[in-house]
Amino acid sequence: MKIGPVDIKAATSPTQADRKGPPGPVAATEPSARVALSSQTALSGNEASRADFDAEKVARIAQAIRDGKFQVNAEAIADKLIANAQELLPKSSH
Repeated sequence: MKIGPVDIKAATSPTQADRKGPPGPVAATEPSARVALSSQTALSGNEASRADFDAEKVARIAQAIRDGKFQVNAEAIADKLIANAQELLPKSSH
């Protein structure tokens, strides 16, 4: 399966005139929210030491993107999207 080029317009942020409400400060002077994590959300020593991703691979991909050398394999992405969608669809019995 081949995926052709997609024409995506660049998103622009709204200007102050486009926004509703009075203009706000550019930088917040104090925190607007506080977040507290429960002990259940903290990673145990075993989970924290386990690598869920290959940091070196991430660094190589990031460098390839910066250098303009990263090639996207659209066919592989399309195949995996289809496979994921098929997993989510209910199995029908015929």
